[in-house]
Amino acid sequence: MSRRDEGLDKGYGQGSYVGYYRVSTKRQGESGLGLEAQRAAVKAFLDGGRWSIVAEYTEIESGKSDTNRLQLQKAFAACRARKATLVISRLDRLSRDAAFLLNLQKAGVRFCAADMPEANEMVVGIMAVIAQGERKMISQRTKAALQAAKERGTVLGGFRGYVPTRENRLAASAVLKGTAKARAQDLEPIVQELRQAGISSLNALANALTAQGIPTPRGGSTWTATSVKHVLAHLEDHEPAKVP
Repeated sequence: MSRRDEGLDKGYGQGSYVGYYRVSTKRQGESGLGLEAQRAAVKAFLDGGRWSIVAEYTEIESGKSDTNRLQLQKAFAACRARKATLVISRLDRLSRDAAFLLNLQKAGVRFCAADMPEANEMVVGIMAVIAQGERKMISQRTKAALQAAKERGTVLGGFRGYVPTRENRLAASAVLKGTAKARAQDLEPIVQELRQAGISSLNALANALTAQGIPTPRGGSTWTATSVKHVLAHLEDHEPAKVP
């Protein structure tokens, strides 16, 4: 029996699903590299039944990161709110990701994986324990190798004594300003559309941009009046005034 058939036997392929995908770099997230393959695997797994993807969330971060998974938490919340099943393309790709596995085990939502439809909470719990052990051993081996290199006289790390010149700082500032202005220009049509709809105050614009899911210039998800003011200042081509 194929994994897809096993999934259909368990009732997968029926009802509402929330897709969760993860790519390792921002470049992969922007280009869709790896993302489309994950979506295709989910679709192939669910096909054959009556189902719908009601929401999708994409995490962009390293698999070894222990930071809070904002998109994963949103996916869990969507599953609970909609009584939906969380679906991922490959559990084996995340099998060494202890943070993901532990969150998945404790989420209190139904889940399925296209590559491992037989997985359940017990399987995930065991995989999480193994993942934590593997990462601990990798860390210990890395520390031991560095210590051995140090004892052999190898100089570890790079040169950290460089002090940037005024020209360096000015050049870096110009690059940052150019990047911010380019981002502001990308946002200009959206801001104009909101203003035409009668949304004009800084707070109202911030709330509207947040509600539409537009990332802030620094990649955040929540806009503030200050961040909107900076964007408008770049569009007007002058330095933003300091907010008291």
